[in-house]
Amino acid sequence: MTDVVVGLDLGTGGVRAIAVDLQGQIIAQTTRSYPLLTPHPGWTEQNSADWVEASLDALSDVAHQLDGHQAIALGLSGQMHGMVPLDAEGKAIRPAILWNDQRTGKAVEAIEAAIPRQELIQRTGNPAITGFQLPKLVWLRTEEPDAYAQLWQILLPKDYLGYVLTGESFTEPSDASGIGCLNLATRQWDTDILDTLNINPAFFPPVVESTAIAGRLKSEIATRVELPAGLPVIAGGGDNAAAAIGLGISSSNLNRGSLSIGTSGVIFAPCDRPIPDPQGRVHLFCHVDGGYHLLGVTLAAGGSLRWYRDTFAPQISYTELMDMAERSLPGARGVLFLPHLAGERSPHLDPDTRGAFVNLSLAHTQADITRAVLEGVAFSLREALEVISGIAPVHQLLATGGGARSKIWLQILADILQTELIAPKAEEGAAYGAAILAMVGVGAYPNLEAAFKILAQDSSVVQPQANSVYEAGFERYKLLYEALKAVR
Repeated sequence: MTDVVVGLDLGTGGVRAIAVDLQGQIIAQTTRSYPLLTPHPGWTEQNSADWVEASLDALSDVAHQLDGHQAIALGLSGQMHGMVPLDAEGKAIRPAILWNDQRTGKAVEAIEAAIPRQELIQRTGNPAITGFQLPKLVWLRTEEPDAYAQLWQILLPKDYLGYVLTGESFTEPSDASGIGCLNLATRQWDTDILDTLNINPAFFPPVVESTAIAGRLKSEIATRVELPAGLPVIAGGGDNAAAAIGLGISSSNLNRGSLSIGTSGVIFAPCDRPIPDPQGRVHLFCHVDGGYHLLGVTLAAGGSLRWYRDTFAPQISYTELMDMAERSLPGARGVLFLPHLAGERSPHLDPDTRGAFVNLSLAHTQADITRAVLEGVAFSLREALEVISGIAPVHQLLATGGGARSKIWLQILADILQTELIAPKAEEGAAYGAAILAMVGVGAYPNLEAAFKILAQDSSVVQPQANSVYEAGFERYKLLYEALKAVR
């Protein structure tokens, strides 16, 4: 029988499970979805039981597709920052609070009142952020004290799934560094921060390496999903870090990062030392390879284009929109778009900022406005990239996500970012990265660098073209945030 590893990515919209052979070929794959709960404005939750059922169904489906292949390991990935609070019996006390939940504004203020913002950034790589897990815990203590009184442990989404699969509670540095109390230098919980906040460090699980065998598949779970009992379960990584591994991005090559254009836009830049931005304008997290990475996030990238199409051009396909944008000129004939439709993460960290079209005239066409949307997202990402480049310069970005399939948008991004973009022919995401981590975890490859040699090398390169119109447009774009903030 041929050996395969299974990768499981617990996303916000659903779970994806894949089986990959040791040459990197996908043998089986499936997805399952589950609902998103919004009980109040600004709140996002999911039932962790829904994750479990969907994940077990997905694993069972993949197992049925294996046909002559033998699973030797399971690697985990998933959405970051979510909080699953467990009682002493290991049962979820309440629905999980997700990464994009905005209820914790007062908790963030309380944390930064107790611990100076600069100290938080220096210790953890980030200020207190509404979406992170630590403010959620402070919120729970204040707003749901009965639930807090039952608390035994809190787990991140993928780690909760690992707990269900193995009976072991654990986390690993890439996901744990998005909680808000992991000391990046030691890659362990910062007990000084927790003591100051009067939070029991035992609420947090042990931190193991991302390629560690964190537990083994329980026999009753193995029977249900038809995978081997005792199957090694590898700790894995948060979704951005795991997706980077699937692209071969590691802190051993500091020149190459990634650019993802999905609903959000994310620039991922590896670095070999934990050097945060002093102002906390971009995130600093642990990478799964023992290094670190900087993350710049534009919350509405593809989300801005989707909003524009759904609102103003529902009869027009995305392909037609891109063709239309190409008929306009670089600079969109002066139209500027601020893509802060869902607030903004980098570099402003402002959930209340909002989007805008600026400089419209009767002469402007739909082509100009469409192009302005594409350019506005690129300008937003350039603001984040300029902060990142001051700490960890990157010279190439692997471009992924739905937006990267557009030639015109890729060229706009390359020209505005002034960075070479590489569009891989194949892109398999976080589940694939989790599978690569699992290969290393069980010794199929001695290290990640050896495993990277099986990754597909086919790609197309987009070279940046210098354009003074974009440079002038970017200078005007940078004025918009403060100008519009003044009229909120």
